[in-house]
Amino acid sequence: MKNIEMLLSPLAGQRPHAAIFLSGTGSNAEQILRRNQELVSQGKEIPYDLQVLVTDAPETSRARELGKIYSIPVIEEDIRAFYLAHGEERVSVRTPKAQELRNRWSDRLREKLRPYAIDFAVFAGFVPLTNLTADFPCLNVHPGDLTYLKEGRRYLVGLHQLPVELAILEGLETMRSSVILARPYTGKGEDMDNGPLLGISPEVPINLHGAKLEELRAIAAARPEKRPAGGYKDRLADLAALNLERLKRGGDWKVLPGVVRDFAKGCYALSDENQLFYRIGGKFHPVETVQVDGDQREPIFASEQI
Repeated sequence: MKNIEMLLSPLAGQRPHAAIFLSGTGSNAEQILRRNQELVSQGKEIPYDLQVLVTDAPETSRARELGKIYSIPVIEEDIRAFYLAHGEERVSVRTPKAQELRNRWSDRLREKLRPYAIDFAVFAGFVPLTNLTADFPCLNVHPGDLTYLKEGRRYLVGLHQLPVELAILEGLETMRSSVILARPYTGKGEDMDNGPLLGISPEVPINLHGAKLEELRAIAAARPEKRPAGGYKDRLADLAALNLERLKRGGDWKVLPGVVRDFAKGCYALSDENQLFYRIGGKFHPVETVQVDGDQREPIFASEQI
C-alpha cells in the first residue's frame, strides 16, 4: 500500500471551517448555499461550517447581497483599489512589482481571515491568483475538461472563457467543468490548473449556433497576439461566452457543491507520487478523478478511459 495522506482530516466531533471566495455574480457560491439549505430542510447535516464569504470586488460582486441573504459575514479586500493606490492601473502578476503587490494584497486578506480559523476554501468564480493556496487547501472550479490532454499535458487551461474557446477550436462536441485542488502560483505558465483533479461534471454539449469550425479557426488565427483590454470582440468570443454560461449551469452547478461536501468529509487523499485516492465504503481507492452529478458519484479508476 502506498503512503497516502488525506487532503483534509476532519477531527471527530468537529466540522471543518470553510470560506467561499467570489469575484462576480456569485452564482456558483449561491448554488452551494442553496444546496446546503435544501439538505438542512431534509434533515441532513452539512459536513462543514461556512464561516465567511470573501470578495476582491466589493462594489461589483454579489458578496454583500449573498452574505445578507444567508446571514454569513463578508470580508472585502478590493484588489483594483489596492493596485491603483500603489501606482498600478492594471491588476496582474506579469511583472516583479505586480507579483509583489499580489503578495502584499494576499497578506492583507490573511489578517482578515485569521479570526475564522479556516480549514479549507472554495474559489467559486474567484479571479485573482493568490498564494493563500499555500495556507490551506483551496478548491477551484474550472471551466474546462482537465482530463483532456495534448502531448501528455492538460490542454484546456487558462482563465475566464479561454478553456471553452480552446475546446471549440479543438472541434470537441462536449465540455465539462473540473474541480481541482489549487496549487500556489509562482508566475510560471505550468502552474496553471495543474492541481489534483478532484471532480469532473457530466458532459455538456457545445453549441456553435450554426457557425462553421473553419470560420472560427480563421478568426482565432487573425487575432492580435496580445489580448486587448476587455477581451476579443468577435464571433468566437461571443460563442465561447454563450457556452461558458451553459457550462456553468450544466457543469459547475452539478459538480462543485458535491465535491465540496466530499472534501469536507475527508473523502480525498494523495500519495507520495501524487496519485489521487477517493474513499469508497470506508476504503481509499486510486482514481483519476470522480464524476459528480449532484448526489451521484462515479469514480474514474486509473485504468479507465473517460
